[in-house]
Amino acid sequence: MALKSTIFKVNLQIADIDHGYYADHALMLARHPSETDERMMIRLAAMALHAHTLQDVCNGDGTLAFGAGLSDPEDPDVSLTDFTGRKRLWIEVGQPEDKPLAKACQKADQAVVYCFNHAAEVWWKGIENKLTRLDRLQVWRIPTESSQALAKLAQRSMQLQATIQENTLTLGDDKNAVSLEPVRWK
Repeated sequence: MALKSTIFKVNLQIADIDHGYYADHALMLARHPSETDERMMIRLAAMALHAHTLQDVCNGDGTLAFGAGLSDPEDPDVSLTDFTGRKRLWIEVGQPEDKPLAKACQKADQAVVYCFNHAAEVWWKGIENKLTRLDRLQVWRIPTESSQALAKLAQRSMQLQATIQENTLTLGDDKNAVSLEPVRWK
């Protein structure tokens, strides 16, 4: 019998000082049985970092949502879709192959990858040359210490505050906070 996804409920308060975006988001995250807390929390951090695009790109008339993730490799981890159904933003987490990233760049106005963990540098060295022609793609590295600290915030029910200032995300609850500053590789 197949294992089912675990549902996490998140109330996320975002204060994006860099972009002048302030909002509360009630979210449900489905964590695939093979997904780690670390990867799930990177998806949440990616959403917080790009929540301002709801206003900046879609003038508030769009949907910023988690995709099926590991359950469907054709679906983004996070996406922004405008009211016409056009994908404006496609976010992947981890170390995806070059061909799915090329498809993502064709399907969306912008594609972003957030890679993390100790294998990120090895992945990047092997794929960097294949991604140079993808103008719509950005690649960001989440420092390992930060991604591991984010995993410790994971709970089935979360009340989190996200503050983005000077390209640094501080994500925390009433007891702990984690600061992460993504490093742009592409």
